[in-house]
Amino acid sequence: MPDPILRLHHFEPLSRSNGPGLRSVIWVQGCTLNCPGCFNPRTHASQSGQVVGISDLFERILAGAGQIEGITISGGEPLQQAPALLELLKRVKSETGLSTLVFTGFTWEEAARIPQIEELLDCIDVLLAGRYRSDLRIASGLRGSSNKTVHFLSARYNQSDLDQVPPAEVIIDPTGEIRFSGIEPLRE
Repeated sequence: MPDPILRLHHFEPLSRSNGPGLRSVIWVQGCTLNCPGCFNPRTHASQSGQVVGISDLFERILAGAGQIEGITISGGEPLQQAPALLELLKRVKSETGLSTLVFTGFTWEEAARIPQIEELLDCIDVLLAGRYRSDLRIASGLRGSSNKTVHFLSARYNQSDLDQVPPAEVIIDPTGEIRFSGIEPLRE
């Protein structure tokens, strides 16, 4: 069977602002939801980014497995690449002890209609669901806007764990590139 592929925007090996503990973060490329004020508009174009095999992405995750608590999948819209995402998450669940957190712009009800959703949910510890709304903006608990719903799909985490996640961080990679990650702080 050929290795499933995922369209990737960026892989961040170590982050503290995208879920509990130190995590690897995968931003998928491609999203048709176009939420006004989206934090990641560069992830929308479905033909941009890079095409990566799930095995390659899994190896990147394993490279940090001794340091990280889990992985976070964001985007773009991860559930618009559900078959490849499922293959990755099944490997993470069966071959590591890492936790999984997934952001989706789909509401819980919309996500329920996605093929393979039950299998996907079985591999996810926390799902944050709903479109970003700039008029309901918040900068805590990972949600971004207050309409988003949080679904704890295992006993691994609770709301207190999410509330303790720093809202943002500055990452300086080995080449000196500086990136901002997390939720942009509220301005007064």
